[in-house]
Amino acid sequence: MSGELSPIDKAKFVAAKRAVDFVEDGMRVGLGTGSTAAWMVRCLGELVRDDGLKICGVPTSVRTAELAREVGIDVISLDEAKWLDLTIDGADEFDGDLNLIKGGGGALLQEKIVATASDQMIVIADVGKEVEHLGAFPLPVEVIPFGWQTTRALIEELLVSMDVLGRDASLRMNGDHPFVTDEGNYILDLHLGRIGNPHQLAMALNQMPGVVENGLFMDICDVVIVGHGDGRVETRNINEGTVEQDRLDFLESENLFSDLQD
Repeated sequence: MSGELSPIDKAKFVAAKRAVDFVEDGMRVGLGTGSTAAWMVRCLGELVRDDGLKICGVPTSVRTAELAREVGIDVISLDEAKWLDLTIDGADEFDGDLNLIKGGGGALLQEKIVATASDQMIVIADVGKEVEHLGAFPLPVEVIPFGWQTTRALIEELLVSMDVLGRDASLRMNGDHPFVTDEGNYILDLHLGRIGNPHQLAMALNQMPGVVENGLFMDICDVVIVGHGDGRVETRNINEGTVEQDRLDFLESENLFSDLQD
């Protein structure tokens, strides 16, 4: 497998592989969305199939639900689970305080709901996702379709008073049509460059009519697992103040992920 995967895919894989070590029999687990989270779902499916792991998964998108069922994970809704032991998800950016930007895959609303309904949130990421200041990755904001252009204008006006470098907000597209979330909403991507006060911005955005949720995940993440292309893994626990280093080997014969595409 190591000969087939790019360094970034190796980094995603080892982070996902380490993250599933936190999952125990009988847990209710939130399953994130995105390319890195997909590796985690596949790793969990392998444990279910080969080791008899018994868990219930709460997916954060339709496509994650489909993948989870495909690999043999029992899927339930958040209403059925009521509360989760653990959520494992990816991130588009994370800083030194383990604050995140999420939503590049368009599932930020369900991801935030599931993450905040969990005893613990673990983020898995390749080393390229770490930043000194959030904002280089466009910040997704989910808005209702009704009056979205007015909402965009109001957001751009709000950004004038915020500590950011850029103020452009673009409608996310899917070909010739607006990208539509699982909840039937649109996404505005805010091109900010740098966010000086992400807590303030997150609160201000969510007070605006027309805004459903934003992609700033503040004070939600407990652990970040950072993967490297050479198999190194770093686990940072912000609650315990610990950093652990490890290295995972690749199995040349393993083909579990050969059909997984970003």
